[in-house]
Amino acid sequence: MGDVDLPDLRALARRHLRLRLRSTNRALARAVARQAAAQARLARPELGALCVTDDEVLSLLDGLQGEDAPEADDIDRPEAEIAQEATLRTLSFDRLPLDAVARAFALSAFEQAALLLCAAGEIDRRYERVFAYLHDDLDRRHASVDLLCAVLGRDADDALALRAEAGRFGRLRRAGLLLADGAAHSELRQALRIAPALLEWLLTGEGDPAGFVDAAEVAPRLGDAGSVGTPAWLDRVVGALCAGQVSVVGLVGARGAGHEDCARAIAARVGRPLRRLAADTPAALADALAAGTALGAILWLDVDALTEDADARQREVVATRLAAHRAPLLLSGAHPWRPAGLLAARAYAEVELAAPDAQARRAMWRAALPDASPQRHADLAARYRMSALEVQAVAGVARTAARLRGDDRPLPVDDMLDEACATVSRKHSDHFAVFVQPRRGAVDLVLAPDLHGQVMEIARFVRALPQVSETWRFGRTQTGCGGLKVLFAGESGTGKTLAAEVVAGELALPMLRIDLSRIVSKWVGETEKNLEAAFREAEDSHAILFFDEADALFGKRGEIGRGVDRYANLEVSYLLQRLEDHPGLVILASNLRDQIDEAFVRRFHAILHFPRPAGEERARLWRLALPEQAPLDADVDLAALARLDLTGAGIMGTARTAALLAADEGAPAIGMRHLVHAARRQFQREARLLTGNDLGLYASMLPGN
Repeated sequence: MGDVDLPDLRALARRHLRLRLRSTNRALARAVARQAAAQARLARPELGALCVTDDEVLSLLDGLQGEDAPEADDIDRPEAEIAQEATLRTLSFDRLPLDAVARAFALSAFEQAALLLCAAGEIDRRYERVFAYLHDDLDRRHASVDLLCAVLGRDADDALALRAEAGRFGRLRRAGLLLADGAAHSELRQALRIAPALLEWLLTGEGDPAGFVDAAEVAPRLGDAGSVGTPAWLDRVVGALCAGQVSVVGLVGARGAGHEDCARAIAARVGRPLRRLAADTPAALADALAAGTALGAILWLDVDALTEDADARQREVVATRLAAHRAPLLLSGAHPWRPAGLLAARAYAEVELAAPDAQARRAMWRAALPDASPQRHADLAARYRMSALEVQAVAGVARTAARLRGDDRPLPVDDMLDEACATVSRKHSDHFAVFVQPRRGAVDLVLAPDLHGQVMEIARFVRALPQVSETWRFGRTQTGCGGLKVLFAGESGTGKTLAAEVVAGELALPMLRIDLSRIVSKWVGETEKNLEAAFREAEDSHAILFFDEADALFGKRGEIGRGVDRYANLEVSYLLQRLEDHPGLVILASNLRDQIDEAFVRRFHAILHFPRPAGEERARLWRLALPEQAPLDADVDLAALARLDLTGAGIMGTARTAALLAADEGAPAIGMRHLVHAARRQFQREARLLTGNDLGLYASMLPGN
């Protein structure tokens, strides 16, 4: 079987809708008959000019049903229609849009019929007068809740039972498949219209039912709790919720501790739907609470946004509403939210969540990627602290990439994992920092052998950290989360930033470089707030956090002589605490090692000093600075250039300047003269003087000689 051509699928979709509307027409005929019988018993003058008459509505229905429609007295579908529908499914390769919507949302027979009835008025205007007849109101020409129940219900009891499915908390309206049209005096009189995008898709096959979602609904999953540790506490919480002994549960733990996984697992074990609670406005909160009550759901509120961003008045309103509510409630966050009124009104229990340890993370990766090797599982678990949902997302992204990039057969999924991890983990914009995707490797880092080895050792330490901190239990002797903190100290241009990039490349992690111009604020408290956002962004993105010119933020605290000194000291104190709490790798680079506050120095796991390169390193740097593709004159003397006291950045800058000079004058190659002139300019930028003694045999190439 091949793909169906779009024009053919459109034609089949329209034929399918017309075929299914026959059942709708029969249901309307039954409702019209009931309405006509009721009106015949009323003594009333002729009102044909003011309303839809019995004869007119019967004529409309005859026209809508069509001459080729089989005779049927009930809404049940004749065998002939069922056979025709089967033929259409075969011709479309089972891609009929209406069937796809029914499958995607697991729609009941009533829900499918309700969609068709609301679509009917958008397909043929004659339905408007039929609807007006059934409403006994010429102004009500759209389907409504009471019309759906009256037409599709077989009797009064059935119609009453269907009211909830057609109401504001029914699946069709929660997912946006049906839209409320205007205000209504009562829920029964609420006019309904099919979503325009859905109607277009039903008619043409162009679209995707996945675009219609109930944003507040969270699918429970039984297996999620395993990603956050032993489920012993889970049994106790679930038992207390089911017995009514507890109605509010606080899930407290650091970011990455699996709050959503726990909420899903609790709802799955209790056997209730799980819904996110919107608390942005009082109206949104009231609507979310009403929906939760109507659906018998467990409500879940992420309190971090409420405690950090909301004002006291908003928190008070939310606490008051929640205290008066009775549906089971989960409150999750990095820090607990315990409003006294809520705790006094409802039974509250709190669970302290720990981030999944290395063993649990390996199990998550093993479950999501069973074909990968145990070594690969261990490596991913060491580098990333992801939730079960994020791990599953990585597996899905990697498999998709492997399929798309392979020619005849998929590429190995293992080759796609690092890129997939970066895709899933990067969640925020570069507001206070700049993401740096590592491009240079260990061969590009020119340092003395011992220093080079220590830099590469940092990447190995990061991989070994989970074993040391969690398996060997060294973490219990440390304050904070136990991430590595490293200081690179040395003159500008000696390779500190490049070393940080190389470490990130070795770990296949992005590097988040803090932008001091955006972080530092003149307003009291704003710098700490911006820093918190940057730290959180690094944690969520599993990125290496890199502070260049770190002495500007991590400088020594001084005596308080002015009011601003107090606030400057507060910033340093905040950084001390936040640095300890950060679970990942933090690298600081500073030209002024002595200006770093000693409290920070005690917290560094490694302090590496980057000296100016010696002659051997300078020679290697010159070879790297002049690419193989660059045309060089035979007179270029790299040994002579290596004797110039330049840093790695100075050498790279000199080489680029020399290339620009050669290209500007139209020279066929970069000559020694261009390099000497460029070196002189580099020395001037560094407020130094390049002399003939520095150049030896090439002193005559200096301008003025």
